Amino acid sequence: MSLARTWAISLVGIEGVAVEVEADLSDQLPDFRIIGLADRALGESSQRVRNACANSDVPLPSRRLTVNLSPANLPKHGSGFDLAIAVAALGTQLPLSADALIRTAHIGELGLDGRLRPVPGILPAVMAAARAGLTTVVVPRANEDEAALVPGVTVVGATSLGDVLSRHGIDARLPEADPVDSFAGSDAAGETLDLSDVVGQDDAVAALLVAAAGGHHLLMTGPPGAGKTMLAGLSSLLCKRVGVGG
Repeated sequence: MSLARTWAISLVGIEGVAVEVEADLSDQLPDFRIIGLADRALGESSQRVRNACANSDVPLPSRRLTVNLSPANLPKHGSGFDLAIAVAALGTQLPLSADALIRTAHIGELGLDGRLRPVPGILPAVMAAARAGLTTVVVPRANEDEAALVPGVTVVGATSLGDVLSRHGIDARLPEADPVDSFAGSDAAGETLDLSDVVGQDDAVAALLVAAAGGHHLLMTGPPGAGKTMLAGLSSLLCKRVGVGG
């Protein structure tokens, strides 16, 4: 088919909004355009998607490919649209099930080799997908545990574009394992990560311990580079160890 549709999620503050991703393939001069108020990071998705598809042995056709993000008047940003754009684009030429695509949200950033990288805001994104009536959400494997906190939707964790396509019945090449693991991957491999290793954030560490012990929410604010992401990753592992939601 020359037209394919799937779903992505746009974050507006802390709220997620379902965005329909339409891809159309036409017999014109080769081009790849993304329309629908995309920001610069999202506009660069076309190059990431093209390389990821080529390196997954499912290259995009040398024809004009137009991807529309609807609603068109909603500003969209970030790299979390990469996977949905790639799947919709490939759906214009590969035998992907149209019914399966239209019931599924695809969320994640693509590396040039097809690897699927985690994105922020996965919890409100999956909540928005559930509100929109979507039955399945495909997310990066590193985001799978967080996404699974949302009831009423099937969460599929994937490692690469090839992994996603294989779940849709298409043979594609899988990238080699990434030697750099995330917090969750390192912990699973047996590496010991502990809050005692954090230097210069005594108040933050104390707040994390209290939140984990009591199962409370926690809001972290601070300038870039202060260590919020590192603390959040360690906090997630701590919550898993003490048996509360992370």
